[in-house]
Amino acid sequence: MSLMHLSFYSAFTMSSLGLAFHRTHLISALLCLESMMLSLYITMSVWPAENQATSSALMPVLMLTFSACEAATGLALLVATTRTHGSDQLQNLNLLQC
Repeated sequence: MSLMHLSFYSAFTMSSLGLAFHRTHLISALLCLESMMLSLYITMSVWPAENQATSSALMPVLMLTFSACEAATGLALLVATTRTHGSDQLQNLNLLQC
């Protein structure tokens, strides 16, 4: 395994561990999701250059598009949550309350 692969794998693993264990604010969860998507985007961008394949060159662009849509939806949820609950702490979000 090369150093580049190790860095991509460790970036994805660290961001998923951050998402799993650091659940205090919604903005930190969104940042962890964005770092996961960024590491996947970089990996998918480097992969066709490593293997000299041109067939999958469009995949990183599609993934970047979906990542931008996910970020916009997450920020809209953050704004809506902050307006209704007063903060972005995930402890205040209880779906069982009316």
